[in-house]
Amino acid sequence: MKNRRGLLLMAVIVASAGFLAACDNQGSQNKAAKKSITLMQTSELTSLDNTNQAMLPEFNTLTNISEGLYRLNDKDQPVPAMATKIVKPTDNGKKYIFHIRKTAKWSNGDPVKAEDFEYSWKRSLNPANNPVYTYVFSGIKNADSIINNKKSYKTLGIKALGDKTLEITLDHPMAYFNKLVAMPVFMPQNKSFVQKVGIKKYGTNAKTTVSNGAFKIADWTGTNDTYKLVRNPYYWDKSAIKLDEIKYQTVKDSNTAHNLFENGKLDDATISGVTAKSLQKNRNLKHVSKAWTYYLQVNQRQNQPLANRKLRQAISLVINRPELTSKVLADGSLPASSFVSPGTAIDPTTGKDFSKETSFSVQPNVKKARSLWNEGKKEAGLKGSVSLSIVGDDQDVTKNVAQYLQSQLNSKLPGVKVTIANIPDKAQQARRSEGKFDLAQWYWLADFGDPINYLGILTTNNTMNPGKFSDSTYESLVQKAKNAGSQASYWRYLRQAEKRLMSQNGIIPLYYVRESHLVNPKLHGVEYHVAGFADYTRSNISK
Repeated sequence: MKNRRGLLLMAVIVASAGFLAACDNQGSQNKAAKKSITLMQTSELTSLDNTNQAMLPEFNTLTNISEGLYRLNDKDQPVPAMATKIVKPTDNGKKYIFHIRKTAKWSNGDPVKAEDFEYSWKRSLNPANNPVYTYVFSGIKNADSIINNKKSYKTLGIKALGDKTLEITLDHPMAYFNKLVAMPVFMPQNKSFVQKVGIKKYGTNAKTTVSNGAFKIADWTGTNDTYKLVRNPYYWDKSAIKLDEIKYQTVKDSNTAHNLFENGKLDDATISGVTAKSLQKNRNLKHVSKAWTYYLQVNQRQNQPLANRKLRQAISLVINRPELTSKVLADGSLPASSFVSPGTAIDPTTGKDFSKETSFSVQPNVKKARSLWNEGKKEAGLKGSVSLSIVGDDQDVTKNVAQYLQSQLNSKLPGVKVTIANIPDKAQQARRSEGKFDLAQWYWLADFGDPINYLGILTTNNTMNPGKFSDSTYESLVQKAKNAGSQASYWRYLRQAEKRLMSQNGIIPLYYVRESHLVNPKLHGVEYHVAGFADYTRSNISK
């Protein structure tokens, strides 16, 4: 600074220089110390009430703001979260006693109590709450009877024994129980808070949501497509958390995601289709394997054309899955040859990947398909052309797949006229639940590493089975697996169930998702779970 304002001004500046420099330095350090990453969601966030949600944006968010009894580590193994340790069951594998951490608190400062687990789990089976994920409770005492409306949700085998002790009772031993309870649906809910804001308002915006994990949600109105997670000051393991905030924005288009990444506005961008194909040699590309199958739900309600098995078989046989994955998707995804995705589980009785040992051929057979189609039409009493609708969400990748399927069916099956409707999530969910579709584009991302997580959703009246597939043989095999008394019989029944499902074409598998991510090289420590949802809570971003 030049000496233009006199000695007095200079004296003041000199006297205050040290103070100002110190303040400026401290401010710069605080600014530099704040660590933030920006992530994308492929559709808008609708609700954080884990009672009645099973959508990716919701579960992605819940994984990063809340914790259940256990969480999965970077090796996909359960480790203590709200529970103080991994519990060994008693009573021949049917009873668990958990002790909740004394230091566990909600983001509003309330202590996490055992009753918060009891309240949440029972809410998830209360028919008044329109629960959609009830089947995963099967095996917990009375859950099946509750689901079948034979007992009250209040009789579920979970009970708070004081503020910090929780008792869970099973109908039979469950080998996968520890991984099961790491799912978002088994996370607790702050009973007093939910009752205060009201069950209809709970989880509908940031003000009506509390969490017990590393972060809490902020700047979410319930309708906006951008929001952020900020550190939960009450989190029990906050010393392990390096980030100060995680920002989310809705990005439905792969090209947009790529541009945002290149401009430094996304630290982890999911890409697919043409965009992914053109970036396969990008130095920032990371392939993420997921236990994730993309498939067609088939409407098999009474008097619907696809209630006929031969018509379903014909549709499956004309789809060229290798072409779909290599030319339409081109993102590393693979043709699906079973419902259960590779990498979900190794069959311990054979040492083989369960998916691979139950696979069918993915090669199309148009000649056989046309023959089956004509036979199926006669059996179903269908004459003339057959109109079919394909319903899916409005993401670009979903639209591309729908257009490909439309072309395949229209050109290869005689007299078929396919229409497609790619609409926002809420609308397509409503159409599926109301049965207003013939084929619906859908996916199953395994929540825990066991085939039962897939096969269990296609039992009769399951809320995840809007196609209404119902087969007594399949039903029996799934139930026998759940009640199996040995590993050998458990896995044998699962293999038989998978093969029965495919022989009946209860659903039509299309491809196994292999996510293509563009990742900031400075971002590390992300736990990309094969079964479950990516956990960014222990991640960090370097300078």
